[in-house]
Amino acid sequence: MSRGILSSSDWRRPGVRRTARSVHVSLLAALIAVGLGPMLWLAKAAVTPTQDTLRAPLALWPHGIDWANLSTAWSRVEIDKYFLNTVVLAAGSWFVQLLVATTAGYALSVLRPRYRKALTGIVLATLFVPSVVLLVPLYLTIVDPPLLKTSLINTFWAVWLPAGANAFNILIVQRFFDNLPREVFEAARVDGAGPYRMFWSVVLPMSRPILGVVSVFAIIAAWKDFLWPLLVLPDPDLQPLSVRLPALQKFVELDVFLAALAISTVIPVALFLVFQRLFLKSNALSGAVKG
Repeated sequence: MSRGILSSSDWRRPGVRRTARSVHVSLLAALIAVGLGPMLWLAKAAVTPTQDTLRAPLALWPHGIDWANLSTAWSRVEIDKYFLNTVVLAAGSWFVQLLVATTAGYALSVLRPRYRKALTGIVLATLFVPSVVLLVPLYLTIVDPPLLKTSLINTFWAVWLPAGANAFNILIVQRFFDNLPREVFEAARVDGAGPYRMFWSVVLPMSRPILGVVSVFAIIAAWKDFLWPLLVLPDPDLQPLSVRLPALQKFVELDVFLAALAISTVIPVALFLVFQRLFLKSNALSGAVKG
């Protein structure tokens, strides 16, 4: 049994036990206030009239709840159109990132080419390059892409394709694949499975935890991205919520704008709640090798 800051004899003392529990409760309350406070306030402000939000921002609906803010935001701000753009951009970015991360991680970890260490070092080195430095060359590439005779500006591909170049996702997937049981790969090779069959039928089914983690990272990053969609999607009809809402802020009332913000945060929060177990799952590979 590992010993913590307080020993078992310390825990038997009522004063120490009460103090420790008080500290735990205080820390938990502080974490809840810092983590959930802004989201709860946004949910409250979304159905609160503007004057109530300005006069008493922390009061709970002094003059009642205004549910019309949500419907007004949906119709007047055209949340449905920009919401659909955001979903399409996030879905495409998720697919490209997942495809690149799993195939690259599989090649580096399972297939293990002779130049594996050099490639891993190159991918790792790209993490030290600030993303701002890459904006100009990446933009010029999108304007005049190699092998293509047309610009990708004002197309969703301009957001989807650069999203795949995510070194962090490749490295964490490679690290996860490194920890997979090698006995399974050897058994698959003995049964005649080739590289593609082993990737699809063996590796991916055992990699659900890391696939969920990469999916959450990819969708949330695409959902909140502002600068790159602003540069490559100048057409307002193609822009996502992260770009259009700041542009429309000065044209709508505060309560309607906050309602639009609340609607735009529903998907990332719901996504995290659905996949939160995958971040903490420690026995994902239990039972992978039996007998």
